[in-house]
Amino acid sequence: MKVGELLSPVVHAARDLDTRWQRVRRPDVRRVVLDARTSMEYGMMAPVHRRLLTDSRIHTCVMSSERPARASEIFRDAPAGITVLDPRAAMMNHFDAYLAADFVWASLPRGACRVQMFHGVAGKWSHIYDRPASSMRQWDRLFFINQRRLQNYLASGAIDEDSPAIRLVGMPKSDCLVDGTLTRAGVLSANDMDPAYPTVLYAPTWTRHSSLNAMGEDVVGGLVDAGYRVLVKLHDNSLDRNAVMNSGGIDWVARLEPILARGRGHLIQTSDASPWLVASDVLITDHSSIGFEYLLLDRPLIRIAMPELISSADIGNEYVELMAAASTTVEDARGTITAVERALANPAHLSETRRALASELFHGPGKATDRAIGELYSVMEMELSPQPAAIR
Repeated sequence: MKVGELLSPVVHAARDLDTRWQRVRRPDVRRVVLDARTSMEYGMMAPVHRRLLTDSRIHTCVMSSERPARASEIFRDAPAGITVLDPRAAMMNHFDAYLAADFVWASLPRGACRVQMFHGVAGKWSHIYDRPASSMRQWDRLFFINQRRLQNYLASGAIDEDSPAIRLVGMPKSDCLVDGTLTRAGVLSANDMDPAYPTVLYAPTWTRHSSLNAMGEDVVGGLVDAGYRVLVKLHDNSLDRNAVMNSGGIDWVARLEPILARGRGHLIQTSDASPWLVASDVLITDHSSIGFEYLLLDRPLIRIAMPELISSADIGNEYVELMAAASTTVEDARGTITAVERALANPAHLSETRRALASELFHGPGKATDRAIGELYSVMEMELSPQPAAIR
């Protein structure tokens, strides 16, 4: 038997004793830490974080265990006054729950219930995220967004069918797309934009093989010249011009802003695109989770076919076929502009397919945050707060 195996029961016993002692010392207090390497990852957890902040008994903090020097950028959209913790300081603290939306793993010697929330449904990097070759048994809870990924995990052997970690939760980030908190006119008016103009959102994925690198300037320029209000939402990684694999080594903000300035264009700076999805009449992407999220709104989706992207990002064929079935596929910038015109003229085209796919990929949309909160309170052995306070 290895030393680690001998120590493991001792470590678990010590952590359990520490937890019990903390519950005795402060029975009505729980501590939660959220870990993210990008603002997009934090955006997946943000609805849960905001809900936790309404309970004065719960103390939350955020950290980037892998990119601590970029914490201010990563958590730029978080509520004001949040505690940003250095990973080294986190090692000294006891937490009741640790939340992540990617496979980051901060060192927490005193332990915590580790909760994985995932960060998309696009099927990219399939061998890592959708059919993982490695075990996921180290996570205490897996908040699955849909039944499809859960079944893929079981089929790949990453988890066991009777795993106590399995929870079918949905995607909290997308609740706002269907719960009525956002409206198209409301989002546009709040950003000083006239709702009367047709609004098109271009949201490509990252990597140097994305449509952004192949034809992004032509797509944006063509839409602007056609007179549409053009919104552009870039992936966090596309903004990293120092990583050639991510952005192609291009400063996309500098490239696109002059084009957008020719007409009613806007480069989205916030990490969460959800309000802008609600504001848009048509979405253009190549292959991104945001494309699938848009299906919840049952509005036209245009897919730019990028075969090299599909191959290089290890995207499962099932996801390629699903998006293709619910969208209009184009291959170049000119075809994209034509497809937008047709989509605006007949927005109901493919509606039935969009609604069916959205129902499959998002478990119980509109109530995912409620389910996530219920599960978190359960693992922290805490009753739900009957009267939430205002966000601190």
